[in-house]
Amino acid sequence: MTSPLENLAGPGKGLTKEALDIRELQGLIRSGLARLKDAANPANSIEGRFDLVYNAAHALCLAALRWHGYRPSNRYIVFQVLPHTLGLGPEVWRVLAKGHEIRNLGEYEGELNLEERLVKDLLTAGQQVADAVNRLTIT
Repeated sequence: MTSPLENLAGPGKGLTKEALDIRELQGLIRSGLARLKDAANPANSIEGRFDLVYNAAHALCLAALRWHGYRPSNRYIVFQVLPHTLGLGPEVWRVLAKGHEIRNLGEYEGELNLEERLVKDLLTAGQQVADAVNRLTIT
């Protein structure tokens, strides 16, 4: 039976099958965890905490996808496949998708309207991703 990730892989699709590089995986996890910790520091600006938590979550979601042996063709897909990479549901990936949408508005249109509630929700979702990534078997 073909897995959902396999169905998304191939020419013109969102994923490419690629062997796991353990050093890359460890670096993504290390970076994600450090950024997640820094994002929780209320002394940082809301913009800084948003950047940190968004990039932390992205690195950890990418690590999970890489652990499964795939590389994404775009940033967004790492959030969409969370049910298949880490068993996390819409209550997590939808928050991260909202963060991605706001990140894009800031990056491409200069419109970064942030609320404390969003950053807190992203921190919660990011921690859920970190907890799930920590349960992966990494040798």
